[in-house]
Amino acid sequence: MLVRNLMRRERFGSKEFQVSVWIDANRWIMVSFDIYFVESSFGFLRFFMVRHHIYRWKKYHKFGSNVKKRFLEQNVKLEKAYFSQKSRGSIYCLNNPENNPCVPSKTQLLNAKVIYSVAPAMGHNKESHPECNSRVPAIVSALEKMELTSKFRGSEVIELQSFRPARVDDIASVHERAYVSGLEKAMAQASEQGLLFIDGSGPTYATATTFQESLLAAGAGISLVDSVVSASKVRHDPPVGFALVRPPGHHAVPKGPMGFCVFGNVAIAARYAQRVHGLKRVFIIDFDVHHGNGTNDAFYDDPDIFFLSTHQDGSYPGTGKINQIGHGDGEGSTLNLPLPGGSGDRAMRTVFDEVIVPCARRFKPDIILVSAGYDAHVLDPLANLQFTTGTYYMLASSIKELAKDLCRGRCVFFLEGGYNLSSLSHSVADSFLAFLGEPSLAMEFDDPAFLYEEPSNKVKEAIQKVKHIHSL
Repeated sequence: MLVRNLMRRERFGSKEFQVSVWIDANRWIMVSFDIYFVESSFGFLRFFMVRHHIYRWKKYHKFGSNVKKRFLEQNVKLEKAYFSQKSRGSIYCLNNPENNPCVPSKTQLLNAKVIYSVAPAMGHNKESHPECNSRVPAIVSALEKMELTSKFRGSEVIELQSFRPARVDDIASVHERAYVSGLEKAMAQASEQGLLFIDGSGPTYATATTFQESLLAAGAGISLVDSVVSASKVRHDPPVGFALVRPPGHHAVPKGPMGFCVFGNVAIAARYAQRVHGLKRVFIIDFDVHHGNGTNDAFYDDPDIFFLSTHQDGSYPGTGKINQIGHGDGEGSTLNLPLPGGSGDRAMRTVFDEVIVPCARRFKPDIILVSAGYDAHVLDPLANLQFTTGTYYMLASSIKELAKDLCRGRCVFFLEGGYNLSSLSHSVADSFLAFLGEPSLAMEFDDPAFLYEEPSNKVKEAIQKVKHIHSL
């Protein structure tokens, strides 16, 4: 077997938890291999069984020839560190699905400024794949190093220590049941044979743990919606939620997975907010470098969910054209703004002021959800925008204030992309500082030498065109 699951009970202080530890038997062996198993199928998907594959990662980033080497070295270091921290096991302590998720008490919520959940999907992993299980641990390590966790911040920062996985019905509010049941059935096959590569979905893989860990990722976001909504009932400035989860979700279409994504975490949370909390109007901001085509498709004809995506023009998956604005009753409730390659901090600040704010004010949302992709960073290897840590601080701070003005502060961020572990972790940590209302530390992390002149004229043309289309 490629992946082995060790289940045991652990005691941390006065509490006992059930801990799942997923160990890749070949974690430290970097070898190449070929597809060796014949094609099998279930539902509409086709899977290829593989072992010990080194993902052929085409490096697009133009700065430095050692990016991939440093990337892999960071992965090994952080993975070792993550497994050495027993306290991380508490995230696998789940409530009974029939009970209400573990929402902090009113007293805790009165003081909190940030509330976050951690679902790292340690078993959903493939060596040398950019969407690896070192991503969330890298963020958690940075938060701890920068003293941004409850250990250092007390009641200002809350980590949800217990939350239920999403139910199949939650997933089926966005995805077809045939896909959900088919993926669940494929887990036994993955456990026996190795990794599953999903044909036609981009380089999206599954392991024996993918189904349950994807349910947990969606459940972590749902629990944050519960917590933020509960807090908004007792105060006008509730904490901002941040789901530090994987697999990511914004590419997953209703019929299946795509582009590293398994279940649409943000889309599922949006439907949950409507169904359970009666928050009819949901505003979704997606600032990942790639277009959130899955979220786009899920709500393309829905007038009550406004989906706004900024992304690099021409990047994967090639969707998100500026004239894609919704369909039927949902016409006008989708806004896609493809930005030219090289767009950076100046472009995004202008987009926020001239596009995002007026759209949100006109829509009058009941809650704001954010697909927070950090792969538009200048150091990220999979695209060619030049956001900085400071750009993400600005976005976090501005979106927080927008939610405070429009929807009683109800706002939850969901981790999407971000594949340079250093820029990813520093940018998320700086986002936490923004939520806390503290100064940015971007100057310590950003190197101006990596930046170059933005294509200001092309950015201006794109902004003017989208403003004309949407009458902003």
